[in-house]
Amino acid sequence: MKYLLYACLAYSASCFSQDMPVAQHAVSAVNANKTLLTDIELAGSQLVAVGKHGVVITSSDAQSWQQASVPTQVLLTAVDFYNSDLGWACGHDATIINTVDAGKTWQLQQSLPNMDKPCLDILFTSEKHGYAVGAYGMFFETNDGGEHWQKRFLDSLLFEDDRDYLNDLKENDPEGYEVETASILPHFNRIVKAGERLILAGEMGLMAESVDNGQTWQRLEEIYMGSFFTFASTADQGGEDIVAGLRGNIFTRQADSDQWQQIPHSNYATVNSAIKYNNEWLLFANSGVIFHIKNDQLSEEQMPDGKSLLDGVVFQNKLIMASENGIKVKELNP
Repeated sequence: MKYLLYACLAYSASCFSQDMPVAQHAVSAVNANKTLLTDIELAGSQLVAVGKHGVVITSSDAQSWQQASVPTQVLLTAVDFYNSDLGWACGHDATIINTVDAGKTWQLQQSLPNMDKPCLDILFTSEKHGYAVGAYGMFFETNDGGEHWQKRFLDSLLFEDDRDYLNDLKENDPEGYEVETASILPHFNRIVKAGERLILAGEMGLMAESVDNGQTWQRLEEIYMGSFFTFASTADQGGEDIVAGLRGNIFTRQADSDQWQQIPHSNYATVNSAIKYNNEWLLFANSGVIFHIKNDQLSEEQMPDGKSLLDGVVFQNKLIMASENGIKVKELNP
């Protein structure tokens, strides 16, 4: 597995203390913008970042940060906003929280500590319809804005031998079937909307696609057997798809092609997230590395402190990043 920090985020609900009751509010931190932050989003003109011990921080200028009122102390791993006010975040213990005021206050929608699995990403395709995904094939769906979440098992993503094995268990050992379905699928690390498609990316080279808004899913051809942590796309604008993850493996494909091309380079920093800016991809990686890809050519830069970068957004001509020790701000060239 790659750098220990992201191993904790992606695979172990015990790497950080989860003993505090879910009903408690997030730990109040004087320097909340300097703690472990795992994801950052723009909500209209507001920046919203989430991270350790239920911390959510907001800012309108990327300089002054305010900690939000949050009803949980679990590690939050992802945040998604459908519009400038309406957003959701998820984290360990399959926790899901919701805001209707651009991240200032949050309400608890789900917490399942007995499941002992982290939710790793969350996505809403409308004000009511959303998905939360995570470890060992965790997949929740809501059709009422998160008031109720239904657990789904995506058996279409099983290998044929596993499907036959589970069908036999379902008929002859229902209890064993329930146990096996809790861990037989790989981790789902990322769910994204790419034009008319939904894409899952995860462990063991998993990529899957839905063209009917998540009703059915099909595995895509395997191009790499390591973990993918990010998928991004401009294919709906005639651009390309990009997928990346463990040990700096990065692949792209053009909108009119089914063929993936690996981007060659010699830096093994694991890639955690990717965004498009000014006709180039920016990829945020471990060890403070930012990869730049333009016209299939890769360059890289190194943040001075070498701290892992987990996500980033462009805001007022600056790159605002969530890292293992808080917010990082970098000026962008015009």
